[in-house]
Amino acid sequence: MPTDMRPSIGLRPVINVSGTMTSLGASIGVPEAVSAMASILPHFVEINDLQRKASAIIARLTGGEAGFVTASCSAGISLAVAGAITGDNLLAIEKLPDTTSEKNEVLVQMGHVVSYGAPVDQAIRLAGGKVVLIGQATSTHRFHMENAITDKTAAAGFIVSHHVVDYGLLNLKEFVEIAHARGVPVIVDAASEYDLRIFLEQGADIALYSGHKFLGGPTSGIVAGRKELVRHAFLQNMGIGRGMKVGKESIFGVMAALEAWEKRDHAGIRERETSYLNLWKRTLDGRPGVTALIEPDPTGNPLDRLRLILDPEQAHITAWDLADALAKGSPPIIVSDHEVEHRYFYLDPCNLHPGQEEIVANRLGEELDKARASNEIIATPIENRSRHRFDGLLRWPD
Repeated sequence: MPTDMRPSIGLRPVINVSGTMTSLGASIGVPEAVSAMASILPHFVEINDLQRKASAIIARLTGGEAGFVTASCSAGISLAVAGAITGDNLLAIEKLPDTTSEKNEVLVQMGHVVSYGAPVDQAIRLAGGKVVLIGQATSTHRFHMENAITDKTAAAGFIVSHHVVDYGLLNLKEFVEIAHARGVPVIVDAASEYDLRIFLEQGADIALYSGHKFLGGPTSGIVAGRKELVRHAFLQNMGIGRGMKVGKESIFGVMAALEAWEKRDHAGIRERETSYLNLWKRTLDGRPGVTALIEPDPTGNPLDRLRLILDPEQAHITAWDLADALAKGSPPIIVSDHEVEHRYFYLDPCNLHPGQEEIVANRLGEELDKARASNEIIATPIENRSRHRFDGLLRWPD
């Protein structure tokens, strides 16, 4: 583990078992990306030429015709939508988000309208796109999409995420088939996905990836796909993309992270992560009111997570109180608690330094032992947790 600079500037030494969360810094940067960023910082480059070099690497790894690096996957959504609206019309690019073209509608299944820290539909609206929701939250059929396509439809957006509804909706193959039958390009948000090729192979015109999640590069987004559409998205750097720009270090860092991805020992990493999950399961098995299940990733990424389910009557603590106790303790351990009101949270093993898996196991045992020793059930009303969720943010920077 590298030297930890966090205490020297007053930051908590957080251990991340929540996954590739942007709010925690996403991922452990791979050494190749760290080195590349440091090597290019002292030098001047022509950014468009550097992006051209990045395009070649992105194309090779994704199977797309072209690609570029932007500020984030969210920025990639905005730029791809903007490109679908403006094409290569430079005046239209300058006028966004005001649209001179009537062709500004973007179809999205209602069950895909989620928040990844901000509403996904806002990224579309920032580009001047008008979001047209199709179907219902748990049900989208062919006729919903077929009847939503008009001469104003600029693109169709497909979101791949564990947050989306995972049943009753159109899958990507059918979504693409319907869109392409009417000449509508498909943009796939695959920010947290491991497979860099599958979405373009399944017919997407543009696929968007995070450069800083599984890849372990700097904070960034990757736009890949059909050359003409990628070019139109890239041209938005003359307009709304200016506020989403990346520097030479981020572009070069992503290039290095992509090349490192080709050489990474994916099987070895999976084996190591599985050993962490087994350790945690052994730590939890047999404890009163505690159920530990190792479950596959919901979107098909080649990784598993541990779901920790609590019965507060027996464990003497709720799932959300245990999550909060872990976060407030020493060292702070941040779990994936998006569904904690259902009495469970997840432990994700993909972002640990060696030895931290033991710390997580020990802290879990300590907090559960402490709760069991209590004469009362530790049960903060869930509505209180929800009510105060944004208190700290609203007081920032105090």
